[in-house]
Amino acid sequence: MLASKSRLNKHLKNSYQIPSRSIIKAIVAILITCLALSLGDAMIKQSSASFTLWQIFILRSAIAIPFLIYFVRIQSCETPVKPDQAFWTGLRSLILVLMWVFYYVALPKVPLSIAAAALYLSPLFITLFASIFIGDKIGVNGWIAVVLSFIGILLVLKPQSEEFSVYAMLPLISAVCYALAMIMTRIKCGDEKPLVLSLWLNVTFVIVGLVASALIYLWQPSTEAINSNPFMLGEWASMWLAEWKIIALLAVAIIIGSTGAAVAYQTEHSSTVATIDFCYVLFAALWGSLFFAEVLDLVSVVGIVLIIGGGILSVRRST
Repeated sequence: MLASKSRLNKHLKNSYQIPSRSIIKAIVAILITCLALSLGDAMIKQSSASFTLWQIFILRSAIAIPFLIYFVRIQSCETPVKPDQAFWTGLRSLILVLMWVFYYVALPKVPLSIAAAALYLSPLFITLFASIFIGDKIGVNGWIAVVLSFIGILLVLKPQSEEFSVYAMLPLISAVCYALAMIMTRIKCGDEKPLVLSLWLNVTFVIVGLVASALIYLWQPSTEAINSNPFMLGEWASMWLAEWKIIALLAVAIIIGSTGAAVAYQTEHSSTVATIDFCYVLFAALWGSLFFAEVLDLVSVVGIVLIIGGGILSVRRST
């Protein structure tokens, strides 16, 4: 009787373990990341008619960089600003900047919730890349999750519909970039300080923004080209108090988002964090409804549910 009771207590203990601090830390970090980045992306979509993408990149990160350097020094006076793995940190930063370029180019042309759903094939790519590069086993449930999410993204994008836009494919490219960057964070930049990773990401934003602005200035695109894509090719907007407030808020969002993602993916398994990362889609749908009066049809809602369902299944598989 005592042995049976002991086995029962042991079973209950194993079945209802309190989540470890690392899991809680990773979940909180990625939730805050999703909230900050989705709100920042909604602001960029709203202000895409006023700013150019490169202006946002340069000014937003120019504000963020001094604060990040200060936070690095506050964290530890001995923490170097230069990363230990300079090459991999630089490559990771460049891939993330390319991810945002593709995603932001799509935002003026695609509903925020649809773009977010397309972007969030990234957890599927993370699962696949983790299997290829790290050796994580996917398993039957993992493949079911992949299939569910793939069906979901087809329902959301509706590639055979007359309303389908090529711009809706750009977030898919962003998803691949994001997945590669997060896997790289774990296997090549795992010992880097999150604030240092965030700092060099923002330095890369400034560099890419300056190079793109210089190329556009030398190219002198035609009026027709500018009118067709002012967000990419237009002139910089005049900066007054209202514009600086928007840029400052975007700087806060990118500091929180880039640091939080690094913390989450360094702390816990990629597949677990990637699944919680799906909350970005819910936040994006909320901002799309509040700010842009976007209404999803039933097919799109079913698609998003399948994507999130695939994510939940991935969590169960990981556990």
